[in-house]
Amino acid sequence: MARVVIDKLVKIYPEKTGPGFTAVKGINLEIEDREFMVLVGPSGCGKSTTLRMIAGLEDITNGEISIDGKVVNNVLPKDRDIAMVFQNYALYPHMTVYDNMAFGLKLRKFPKEDIDKRVRDAASMLGLEELLERRPKALSGGQRQRVAVGRAIVRRPKVFLFDEPLSNLDAKMRVSTRTDISKLHARLGATMIYVTHDQVEAMTMGDRICVMKDGDIMQVDEPLDLYNHPKNMFVAGFIGSPPMNFFKGTLARDGNHVVFAETNTKEAPFKVQLTDNLAAKASAYVGKEIVFGIRPEDAQDSLNLSAPTPEHTIEVNVEVSEPMGAETYLYLNSGEHSFIARVRASDRFDVGQKVQITFQMDQVHLFDPTTEDVLK
Repeated sequence: MARVVIDKLVKIYPEKTGPGFTAVKGINLEIEDREFMVLVGPSGCGKSTTLRMIAGLEDITNGEISIDGKVVNNVLPKDRDIAMVFQNYALYPHMTVYDNMAFGLKLRKFPKEDIDKRVRDAASMLGLEELLERRPKALSGGQRQRVAVGRAIVRRPKVFLFDEPLSNLDAKMRVSTRTDISKLHARLGATMIYVTHDQVEAMTMGDRICVMKDGDIMQVDEPLDLYNHPKNMFVAGFIGSPPMNFFKGTLARDGNHVVFAETNTKEAPFKVQLTDNLAAKASAYVGKEIVFGIRPEDAQDSLNLSAPTPEHTIEVNVEVSEPMGAETYLYLNSGEHSFIARVRASDRFDVGQKVQITFQMDQVHLFDPTTEDVLK
């Protein structure tokens, strides 16, 4: 397997007038040998373009890509020792599953015995043994995707590339197939680079996650570090479902304490007292605007707490209650801001009902409203 290094990578699509569109803006990324790296971000962030440059399907404007210590900028895709799994499966409809999986090896003049062993080993690994004589039209979406993965496995490449491979599957099939791919990575010990716009896929599959926005890398970290220690508002809001709640307000001194208060509200603004640790981080922002961020699970119904802290509790109105089975999402309004709290499934709420919500202040993140970076 191989280590992949991306150094100052740039991709500019030329236009008839103007400087052109820069899809990737000089990014640096190192993917370790045998690592499962996920590139995640919204549409247009540059993740698929980056993957296609690694594969050799897009020309590189500037920068370098190296695989296993070799710069591959001018190496043809077929000579990069990579295998790519596409969103649309790209199977030959007139061929059986066996022939689809064997086709690339036949082009490379592998011996028949070697081809047969590789195909049957991959089929066993993916649960396709009973489907080898079927054609793609007789397969479900999930089975077709497994055939596409199997076609990549038989190549035994240095690097596997996945470009949103689960996008065409239904919700239940997406869950089972992403589990299959994770098991496959553990079994093969392969270097895998996986592109998705789905942050749940990213969190559950990746050894590390690279979050991208507008052609730049926002943060590269392990899943729980991304979730618990986001570097900026974009990462904090993108990673997590439901996303982090953000409140715009100001900081002020109240005796020996620092409090956060909503701004621009027609009703009485809510106020919460910061912990000493948060107050120290935000000391330069007293009297100034700031963004207060908290995840839904850290905004709790005060009735479920044995001793809710009054200075961390606010009264809000219920706008919508969404029972999810194991939990309930409450959509609440504080006067200026709407936000989400994750509460117990057994609790029942009516629209318009007033509830007391206590913030777990040790889980709060504060952000600069201009740079959107987290305060450290």
